[in-house]
Amino acid sequence: MLAAAGSPYDPEGLRALLAGVLAAPAGEDPEAWMALVAPRPDERLKAALRALHRAMAAERTPGAAAAGAERGRRLAALRAELGRRGLAGFIVPRADEHQGEYVPSRAERLAWLTGFTGSAGLAVVLADRAAIFVDGRYTLQVRDQVDTDLFETRHLMDEPPDEWMAAHLPAGGRLGYDPWLHTADALRRLAKGAARARAELVPCADNPVDAVWADQPPPPIAPVVAQELRFTGRDSADKRGEVAGRLKEKGLAAAVISAPDSIAWLLNIRGADVPRTPLPLAFATIDAEGAVDLFIDRRKLVPGLETWLGNGVAVRAPEELGEALDALGRARARVLVDSATAAVWLPDRLRAAGAEVVEDEDPCALPKARKNAAELEGARAAHRRDGAAVARFLAWLDGAAADGGLTEIEAAERLHAFRRENDLFRDLSFDTISGAGPNGAIVHYRVTPQTNRRLRPGELYLIDSGAQYLDGTTDITRTVAIGAPTAEMRDRFTRVLKGHIALATVRFPAGTTGSQLDTLARAALWQAGLDYDHGTGHGVGSYLGVHEGPQRISKIPNRVALQPGMIVSNEPGYYKAGAYGIRIENLVTVVPCEAPAGAER
Repeated sequence: MLAAAGSPYDPEGLRALLAGVLAAPAGEDPEAWMALVAPRPDERLKAALRALHRAMAAERTPGAAAAGAERGRRLAALRAELGRRGLAGFIVPRADEHQGEYVPSRAERLAWLTGFTGSAGLAVVLADRAAIFVDGRYTLQVRDQVDTDLFETRHLMDEPPDEWMAAHLPAGGRLGYDPWLHTADALRRLAKGAARARAELVPCADNPVDAVWADQPPPPIAPVVAQELRFTGRDSADKRGEVAGRLKEKGLAAAVISAPDSIAWLLNIRGADVPRTPLPLAFATIDAEGAVDLFIDRRKLVPGLETWLGNGVAVRAPEELGEALDALGRARARVLVDSATAAVWLPDRLRAAGAEVVEDEDPCALPKARKNAAELEGARAAHRRDGAAVARFLAWLDGAAADGGLTEIEAAERLHAFRRENDLFRDLSFDTISGAGPNGAIVHYRVTPQTNRRLRPGELYLIDSGAQYLDGTTDITRTVAIGAPTAEMRDRFTRVLKGHIALATVRFPAGTTGSQLDTLARAALWQAGLDYDHGTGHGVGSYLGVHEGPQRISKIPNRVALQPGMIVSNEPGYYKAGAYGIRIENLVTVVPCEAPAGAER
């Protein structure tokens, strides 16, 4: 059947392909992967493929989740492996080779080891103690998910890993790290802690966690498809020309692009290798003439895509990346690498080969953030449809939650169903945060069957959700009173709303950064001695990541000015631990405005 359908696979190759398919998210179209097997599979072949898919899925062992006793065994196994390697400890970040927010199941090492499932965190494992570090979004979640007899829990900002390392690393100890999982910027901070302890950081050729994770999934395989010009507004050749021009201006021979969303934007492609974001996991280089080498598993490319990419894009195997960097080194090329987002393995390899590494921002980041007219119109159209789905949901919720019987999961599923009715809907843009009562106080709460609460009268219900449409990405949060709210709830909601309105309506001079505007969203809360422990706004992609840089609105200093075309979220909040959470979020666009009469700047 395979040969007759024009498939390049034999049975063994097909099983290898399906192992990767099963490691990728199922998505809204669970049979999209069949296009990778054959250009036009008939019904007989489809039935056989479904049967094989079911059989292989049944053979799989559970993923990263594990009960307490098993977590203890995993930690002990890792410590034994570190001992065999002569390491005093090892750093386990929640990261993959691309440093993205969403990672494939294969890269969920932190969750496998600790049980923590948040989108950001880091653990340091030593022979006699271990700690996990998370930011303010996850301080409640980490205590619920992690065995504190095995791991100390620490705030990433208040008690950073480098300080903990300085206090607990043994003098002369060798602390291992995976150079694929840390950026140069992050590693420099960690190295300071090791140096203060008179210890050293040591790169590992392979990851010790992988050595003890017996059922670790393979790399994901999901279809990579073209994103139409009517949605992108610019063809890839035009984008490549712009990036190449920037490289020439800076006297650079090439840039290494490690962020999948930058590659997707540059080449007008989309994938499905990670949850909730249409990304193909890949690396790329672009030279000063605009030629691109795309390092990606060819099995992901739908039929005809390589031809569609054109002569300016050479598709190469991922294993060839090292040799490509070595070639740049032999040419003594000046190569741009983003030290804030690229794995340190990349600049290390370039320097070892003789290249001059120039640390600078990803050349795709800023043009990707400044949406063109087609992308902005797509975003508005997506929000009109998404807003209709949310309005229908809120109308339904008004009746469904009245008796206190509705659960968090049921509410989230109903909103998903309303969105799914749209033809351009492709996925959620993140797992819906559906938090009733005290669960709403967990900033990035993810409901599970174990935590699933009913929406009870007298409580607040927070729902933070979004969707991926072919023409845009959405993100919206609403806080709903189930029954009558208390006076305190009204006061806190009003203060959050004041901050939201202040930010949404502000006029500001060109060159203003998000960190300069952040105070506007917090001022009403500050007047009452209140605040929230997360950023106020993040960039949003165009059918890409719901969290996108380089701009942001946050207390943390940011040098990137807010520029016309940028889409950012506006989401102040207030959280009373153990009681309720409030957040109000819309997406806003930076637009130029006429200077008022008498303006001087």
